Amino acid sequence: MSDKVLAKVNGRAITENDLNMFFQTLGQQVQSQFQGDEGMKRLLDELVYQELFYAEAVDTKLEETEAFKVELNQAKENLLKQFNIKNLIEGVAVTDDEATAFYEANTQYFASGEQVKASHILVDTLEKANEVQEALKGDLSFEEAAKTYSSCPSKENGGDLGFFQKGQMVPEFEAAAFEMATDTVSEPVQTQFGFHIIKKTGYTEAAVQSFDAVAAQIKQQLLIQKQNATYLEKVEALKSKYTVEML
Repeated sequence: MSDKVLAKVNGRAITENDLNMFFQTLGQQVQSQFQGDEGMKRLLDELVYQELFYAEAVDTKLEETEAFKVELNQAKENLLKQFNIKNLIEGVAVTDDEATAFYEANTQYFASGEQVKASHILVDTLEKANEVQEALKGDLSFEEAAKTYSSCPSKENGGDLGFFQKGQMVPEFEAAAFEMATDTVSEPVQTQFGFHIIKKTGYTEAAVQSFDAVAAQIKQQLLIQKQNATYLEKVEALKSKYTVEML
């Protein structure tokens, strides 16, 4: 970021750094409205307008009014509360040993069942399914046949359904896919959706994800738990130090 001065209002400088910081405070949807040089110029105009209001507030001694002092005190109280909480939880950390211990005690949470990868061609009738199978005996690839004959949106990807576990497909389709050998094509399989010709393209056995694969996820989960525990522990300590009356 740059300290290049972009404008001055009543002697107060507005820098490129100020402009960039103002842009960062905006939500993503609002930021999209101020892209490019023209958008940044409009933001700079807004900063100029705000400085004009600041200059008038100083001239009219607005900060000396009772209403301003009340709002300033409320803002200060809220900031002190949040700053104190922030200081408390920023001191919380999760060690590698804690993450490893959690992983070893809870491997069931990181297990995945066996998975099948398959493609299919979906048609309305058994006659049509038999016609497709005959076409597959020629030079027509399964992917081309899916694009030509299938009524499923997966036809755009050559019928590819990706990997799936048991329980994710209708029973008849799932049973056929899991029982087939990899790189084979099924006979027509009837389900509530029609007739499927299935090509099994991959298989992975049930496995437990490695610690390295889930370490970041575990640490984040434990960090949230430790921060909550630290927060509540501090609350209980403060309750014994200060008077609390529920009215």
